[in-house]
Amino acid sequence: MAAPHIVALGGTLRAESATGRLLAAALAMAEERGARTTLLTGSDIAFPHYEPGAAEGDPRLIRYLEALRSADGVIVGSPGYHGTLSGLVKTALDYCEQLSKDQRPYLDGLPVGLIATAAGWQAAVSTLQALRTITHSLRGWPTPMGLAINTVESKDCIGDSKVPMGIMIDQILAFAARR
Repeated sequence: MAAPHIVALGGTLRAESATGRLLAAALAMAEERGARTTLLTGSDIAFPHYEPGAAEGDPRLIRYLEALRSADGVIVGSPGYHGTLSGLVKTALDYCEQLSKDQRPYLDGLPVGLIATAAGWQAAVSTLQALRTITHSLRGWPTPMGLAINTVESKDCIGDSKVPMGIMIDQILAFAARR
């Protein structure tokens, strides 16, 4: 079997966002375990608000959709803004509608790891729950282990989340191997 392809998407437009760093760390773990990876964050997913056909021909969108089409697993990470995911991440997920007529529609049958960051537990946990709900609506399978990270309490959010992140990556890879 070829190395599984894991795609991580999310983060913010800030180059050094905690969410973006966590997504990159998760992909580094996946690579250590033999996966091929693609990171789509910041300007890679700064698409116009979703409207069918509105972004046709946008090379960033084409790259994004092709990465999702070839994915064996996905990781979605979002900061918690006002108790839910960011508009940047929501818009990127809205573009999964472009996959609705594919042989494998949306994220159907894919394991999806979730990472939510926020400056407090309430927003981190509610953002994680919102990501789970969206993943279900896109027919993905959220991993049992998801990460809710309080960036105020965690001075080293990557080091502090290494164990649960490793569990999440192992769950993604194990599920992808069974597909």
